[in-house]
Amino acid sequence: MLLAEVKGNIVSTAKLDTLVGRKLLLVEVLTVRPEGLQRTGRQMVCVDAVGAGTGEVVITVMGSSARSAPEMGSVPTDAVVVGILDALTTDGQSLDLNAVNDAA
Repeated sequence: MLLAEVKGNIVSTAKLDTLVGRKLLLVEVLTVRPEGLQRTGRQMVCVDAVGAGTGEVVITVMGSSARSAPEMGSVPTDAVVVGILDALTTDGQSLDLNAVNDAA
């Protein structure tokens, strides 16, 4: 699983039938540092399975895990958003999900 920040929506009118009606999101992978969440500059497209929105920190899965998510078995995807983070605690410290830092 990877943590990511939703950067925006992707619109594709020409796509496989199994993708029709599915929301596609552009997300940026995040890393957890002692000072908080940090952007990596690595972006990817995910199928949204939970109704995530721009700016939210989400949990993504890739590969066979993406295809085993509910209702994704027939969807040709390598990445799915499966959760929206409410809180994150590491080493006894709560991290602010609204304060994502740029890579140093």
